[in-house]
Amino acid sequence: MGTACTRVIERVAAATGEITQAESSFETMTDVEMGGLLFMLPSLIQNGLFKYSHRYFELPPGFYGIIHLFTLFAFMILGRLKSIERLRYVSQGEWGKLLGLDRIPEVRTLRNKLKFLADNNESVKKWALALSRDWMEDEPSASGIVYVDGHVRVYHGKQTRLPKRYVARCKLSLRGIVDYWVNDSIGRPFFSISTPFTDGLLKTLKEDIVPRLLSDIPNQPSSLDLKDDKYLSRFVLVFDREGYSPDFFKQMWKKRVACQTYRKYAKELWISTEFQSYEVTLNNGEKITMDLAERGTFLGDKLWVREIRKKGKRGHQTSIVSTDFKSSISQIAIQMFARWSQENFFKYMLENFGLDALSGYSLSCVDETKLVVNPVYRRIEGEIKSLAAKLVRKKAKFHDIQLTEPMPTPKTMKAFACKKAELLEEIESMSVDVEDLKRKRKVTNKHVPYRDLAEAEKFKIISPHRKQFVDIIKMIAYRAETSVSLMLKEYLSRRDDARPLVKGICQSSVDILPDNENKILNIKLHNMPTKGTNYIVTKLCEELNNSETKYPGTDYTMCFGLVSN
Repeated sequence: MGTACTRVIERVAAATGEITQAESSFETMTDVEMGGLLFMLPSLIQNGLFKYSHRYFELPPGFYGIIHLFTLFAFMILGRLKSIERLRYVSQGEWGKLLGLDRIPEVRTLRNKLKFLADNNESVKKWALALSRDWMEDEPSASGIVYVDGHVRVYHGKQTRLPKRYVARCKLSLRGIVDYWVNDSIGRPFFSISTPFTDGLLKTLKEDIVPRLLSDIPNQPSSLDLKDDKYLSRFVLVFDREGYSPDFFKQMWKKRVACQTYRKYAKELWISTEFQSYEVTLNNGEKITMDLAERGTFLGDKLWVREIRKKGKRGHQTSIVSTDFKSSISQIAIQMFARWSQENFFKYMLENFGLDALSGYSLSCVDETKLVVNPVYRRIEGEIKSLAAKLVRKKAKFHDIQLTEPMPTPKTMKAFACKKAELLEEIESMSVDVEDLKRKRKVTNKHVPYRDLAEAEKFKIISPHRKQFVDIIKMIAYRAETSVSLMLKEYLSRRDDARPLVKGICQSSVDILPDNENKILNIKLHNMPTKGTNYIVTKLCEELNNSETKYPGTDYTMCFGLVSN
């Protein structure tokens, strides 16, 4: 069915109400491109892709329904199509076969559908909240230790001048929006919070993340349990050095929330005899030996914490501080070093799922009462840093000028004295300028309300609704891919090959063979490159068939297998 015909059907449906949406219908089809994506449907359903779709979203009458669109969005992400525009370069009919339709929507139609779904901000927020609660309740042990880190989404557009912040992966200060992600110990996301402001991790934890976790994390100890055991915590927060703050640890412990991070300003090395070897099993199943030692220590005079150190092969000691008083020393180390799963999550999402891709370009206004960094303060601070660096170089140069001749002549002495005098004069002048700038900085407010900014400094934010909607689909897709990867890992000699194998399955062709009499939708994957991978896929098919998943919107049970079988 052509694009023009599809538009006519939608217009007729909207006008007459006779047709609400097309029904998925499958015929015998061979060599369907990207048909391996159908192998991900059971896991997508299990991770909540359709669970709340009809509760929080609705579409006007049209050819494509909510189930079609949600399935297509998930398949696009798993198929590594990082933007809607990429659909222009795929076979519309082949992708339509995966939905049980003759074709998928054209790009403009899909953008309009996305706008309609995502622009209801309250629905998107409620959907995100319901899913994150479900994920935490499904695996309460995983939600008892949560990992928080920020990721800067760099903005290269020219529609607005967002505040700058340092981007570690680029080693530059760039304009963008910070997304603070909350993940479990193997990198699966629970939710994210976006802000265009440079508030920092600690403020976001206090105001947004911790209150939400206190209400959402299941199986928290009761007030009576906390009273009976003074070392018991509700849950554990793990983050990097950006969140290191004895004051923050103390505030969180009053709520009985344990915090864990790397220690700043670690003191002298501990003696080698304090360290003992521990054999530990990491979250990826790898077994390693760690040399660990522990002491109790005060952070200033504020809070008593556990300090655990890991000694490397070259003698380097990594210091960890924690207010988790119940876990063993090896568990603390495993929890801390599992933080790299979140870094791996960001890297994987950037490379494969287009984490930073924009989903819309509309702008929205900023809350004018919000405090932002004062541009005048930032400019003064930048001048201080620049001048202080120059001053250090001048002092070093002054120190390096020495008489090298054993018996200098009067002429040499005069040139030497003049050069030193000129440098000393420059150093004294620059020192005065630095002190003047420091006095200016002291009387300048570091933060001011947004409304007090000069017009040239004001900015708008990229409307977050569509981006948040697409990010939720990406979370579901990542969790679904993780679930399938975990199924495959026990059959692989190299566990890191699981995700590439899942990607290869998704990009493979299939034969779709419906059994209308028994209501079974047979999906036969074309053979993989090796006999070993075929065996692993066969085991995956057994797992998927045990789930007895019905294709969304139909009463056909999906049955997976290989063409050769």
